[in-house]
Amino acid sequence: MARPIYVLNGPNLNLLGSREPEVYGSDTLEDVRAACERRAGGSDIVFRQTNHEGELIDWVQEAGQKASALVINPAGYGHTSVALLDALRTLSIPIVECHLSNPAAREEFRQVSFVSPVAAGVISGFGLASYELAVEAAMRLSSAGR
Repeated sequence: MARPIYVLNGPNLNLLGSREPEVYGSDTLEDVRAACERRAGGSDIVFRQTNHEGELIDWVQEAGQKASALVINPAGYGHTSVALLDALRTLSIPIVECHLSNPAAREEFRQVSFVSPVAAGVISGFGLASYELAVEAAMRLSSAGR
């Protein structure tokens, strides 16, 4: 049985659709989940969101045991969490960092990511399509054995 792709989402992404739509768009987290599942084309997706750093780290560790690849939108934790970086460093599966907006075009503090150094790649700035592209990249990387 094939391993699923984990798509993990950090804090405040549960507010998509209503939180700063001029930055994050009008799609909801449910819209994002549905788009990821469509792009996976029948491959299993484990899709989760949390506002709690420890829970996100637990899921990263779980992904290391159960997933073929990880797509992660760490949200604010990407700029602050060394603990998340440490957890991601333990993985031997491909990691794709994903953002709806383009952090490089935003505030200076958002331009530093603790996730990027361990990610195979970063997809950002394309709204909902960032997730679709990230799932596609994760599928390609996992099938290539990277």
